[in-house]
Amino acid sequence: MRSPYEDAQWQAIARAAKQADLPLEELWMRYLTLGGNTGFLEVEAYLNGMLALPDLDADVLAHAANERLDEVARLHHAPYSRPVRGPGPARHPTSALVGLLRGAESAPAERLAALAEAAGQPLQVRIAVHLVDYEQRALHRLPARASDESSPLPVEHTPAGEAFRTVRVQAVADGADSRLWVPLVDGVERLGVLEVGCAEGALEDPDLRAHCRWISALLGHLVTILSQYGDALQTRRLSKARTAAEELVWSLLPPLTAATDSFVVSGLVEPAEAAGGDLFDYALSENTAHLAVFDAAGADPGSELVAATAVAAYRAARRAGHDLVGQAREVDEAITARFGGNAYATAVLTEVDLATGRLRYLNAGHPHPLLLRPGRVVTSLGDGGRPPLGRAGGGRVAAESLNPDDCLVLYTDGLVGARDAAGREFGVARLADFLRHAASAGYPPPEATRRLVHEVLAHRDGPLHDDVTVLLSRWTAAQVVDA
Repeated sequence: MRSPYEDAQWQAIARAAKQADLPLEELWMRYLTLGGNTGFLEVEAYLNGMLALPDLDADVLAHAANERLDEVARLHHAPYSRPVRGPGPARHPTSALVGLLRGAESAPAERLAALAEAAGQPLQVRIAVHLVDYEQRALHRLPARASDESSPLPVEHTPAGEAFRTVRVQAVADGADSRLWVPLVDGVERLGVLEVGCAEGALEDPDLRAHCRWISALLGHLVTILSQYGDALQTRRLSKARTAAEELVWSLLPPLTAATDSFVVSGLVEPAEAAGGDLFDYALSENTAHLAVFDAAGADPGSELVAATAVAAYRAARRAGHDLVGQAREVDEAITARFGGNAYATAVLTEVDLATGRLRYLNAGHPHPLLLRPGRVVTSLGDGGRPPLGRAGGGRVAAESLNPDDCLVLYTDGLVGARDAAGREFGVARLADFLRHAASAGYPPPEATRRLVHEVLAHRDGPLHDDVTVLLSRWTAAQVVDA
């Protein structure tokens, strides 16, 4: 039974949600991003007057609708169940964002932690930046000063890790030491978390969560930009020194996660002890997604040079407008010209029409991709065969029709070939089982990719003898991508 105030709040929220002119799914996604903890069906039932929500969740839903109304016009805002911070000049998020932008001009990477700390002052909170390592196992704090050094926080079994894994705000109430853990992303790529120290009463303030989300979005962009011309942020994310071969591979990778309105892709490479020749690449546009995975071999001194040549030739051919057969031909010629007949690369080249879900692919001697329809692996895509790249051959393009929410999984033989102490391979069957479990658990592609690589590493006995690489993508045929 709702109180009179709760009933009035429900009516106002339902009215605001309607005036926000958003699909309910998008309103719910905004609510989750702000830290809501209620499922889609429960929110739908609440808006229809069939279910009550806890005060905090009702406030967060009100704020999600109010944010949208602010985008359109300042219309009839939904009320909150408690006082929240207003948009006064001293606390207005614009001052924090402007200060962060101004401070970042010509700033070296080492200054980012101090800039984040300063950005929290207008909001009367303490902000620290924690970046995830490249293996996505631990979160490392960026020090604003020498005394800020601290131990890494595990991605598993910590509130900070929960915020990173789920890309949802986590609140920890502990009196004067209370804090919010806010996902740090650049677009949809997960980079770490923000630690926001605040008074315990502020944990349930949806306005503070929104301000922190905006600061996080800007800091995520700054992490990516500053990493391009300084070493401090990348060094912080290294759990061990890289070899020259590993550095070459990482320098050629695109962002590990990217998305458009209807497509999300996420990949990961775990190099072997003697880095092999695994690489992936992709390009997303309004109409088409291009995906490719390469596994090079046969070169002296290193297969990573073959992989680099293959990716460079593939990108050049793709950007020149060549079709899949033409892309493969250009890579053939580049490998042959550089290494003669002593090197080759297996690969899968694909393209997806984002309007129709039509998948076209070419397989150059590579493990067959898997197509996952929600809840089950539909098929192994075994057509479109041709010789490995560097062994000239035209090839035949195969096609498949995707359904909304289908996942395409490209991987290298190092993933399924990893062996345990008894010599048992990880195998395609176990990969399929993992994908089914990930789908039933609702893991988005970045988290499914992270968990898959870690499961392979846990399976193998001793050091890796071959790179482990996976590229997982999902076509939604919708306007909102849950990345």
